[in-house]
Amino acid sequence: MGEKITKTRSAGNMISHPSPNFGDRPDGCPIDILVLHYTGMQSGADALERLCDPESSVSSHYLIEEDGRIFQLVDEGKRAWHAGLGIWQDCSDVNSNSIGIEIVNPGHEYGYRPFPEIQIKSVIDLTQDILKRHEIPASRIIAHSDMAPDRKEDPGELFPWQQLAEHGIGLWPGCHGVAEISSGISGTAASPDEFYRLLEAIGYGPADSDEDKAKRTIAFQRHWRQNDISGDVDGECIAIAKVLASAIIR
Repeated sequence: MGEKITKTRSAGNMISHPSPNFGDRPDGCPIDILVLHYTGMQSGADALERLCDPESSVSSHYLIEEDGRIFQLVDEGKRAWHAGLGIWQDCSDVNSNSIGIEIVNPGHEYGYRPFPEIQIKSVIDLTQDILKRHEIPASRIIAHSDMAPDRKEDPGELFPWQQLAEHGIGLWPGCHGVAEISSGISGTAASPDEFYRLLEAIGYGPADSDEDKAKRTIAFQRHWRQNDISGDVDGECIAIAKVLASAIIR
């Protein structure tokens, strides 16, 4: 099994379940990104087993079951193996700078479904506690699909990002000082090139092809425009992107 985990100050439903899959963070590396995932497996037990299997070479700092139980797998001071290849803003080694939370859900492959309220409450409680220990900007609380849009979909369009933002977690138009989006803009003219520039300003990596642009657009929509994840760029997408870009303090 993995090392003894330093006890956190999170909710009383925390269960220590050490994973051997971790390493040291580089010296002086800040913990300033939080990545939220879904497990994408048929059960939470299957996911927990895989995250603690030394042959899998994957892990996360936490796993949150559908009944709200929180499992701590890797000490926050260590580098868990949850993010894989990808970038966000100025960071190209997200594992080294981040804390990863796996949220039990079968995902798009096995019957994607809404996240239970008791599970989301644990996500909020745990994340608020993490934010007391680490200076993680709102713009760096992201989906796995945000940092790796070419290969990931999680936690997906059913994840309640707005609800988290209302509790001070992440960016959302109209929450905690972020500007509102004007109504009636979805059908207005849109400049895709402007939108892709805004995506880079928000933190998505550069797009080298039309396929890359489409995948980044869908990742953006899964997070911030969940009622329409067609990949089409319209006035609403641009308006949301402008608000988000203007809210980021670098």
